[in-house]
Amino acid sequence: MVVFTGKDLSAKEQAQLLAMAKSIVLKDVQSPERLLDETALFLHRVITDLPKEKQAMLERLHGSMEILRGRKVLVVDDDARNIFALTSLLENHDVDVLSTTKGRDAIELIRTTPDISLVLMDIMMPEMDGYETIRHIRSLPEFRTLPILALTAKAMKGDREKCLEAGASDYISKPVNTDQLLSLMRVWLYR
Repeated sequence: MVVFTGKDLSAKEQAQLLAMAKSIVLKDVQSPERLLDETALFLHRVITDLPKEKQAMLERLHGSMEILRGRKVLVVDDDARNIFALTSLLENHDVDVLSTTKGRDAIELIRTTPDISLVLMDIMMPEMDGYETIRHIRSLPEFRTLPILALTAKAMKGDREKCLEAGASDYISKPVNTDQLLSLMRVWLYR
């Protein structure tokens, strides 16, 4: 079961739904692509059996695995195990990964590395948390449209809104479902 909702879920509601569902897709600008990608993933659907317009949508997303190749992605997380896991996943898709454990270092890396395509930002970090780091990045005019995906261990009611209000492009909770993360990255890099 994949839940498709625009409702702001409480932690209890989200826990109940995740106990029954494989995925929750929150309605937003990218949701039709994400919903199709999620359902095709779980149903192991044969693309050629889908209507032509759905085939084209999936081909753009999945053919766009190519879109990951050679891209530079910054991973910001205070836990080295998370950095290792994400780096391993991304490098398997020929992504060039930069990483840091601090928000301030992330800002400096973004400023000095002109070809960063996307940022994976942990929210719960000491000193400068992900919200503050994202707000600072967004205050720099040249990075207003840089895709930033917020990663947070606590899937609490209002987290998604707080992430988006801070300037995150999208949000995914930990532990990260790797297929969902790759799907989300493809959607944001395809734009």
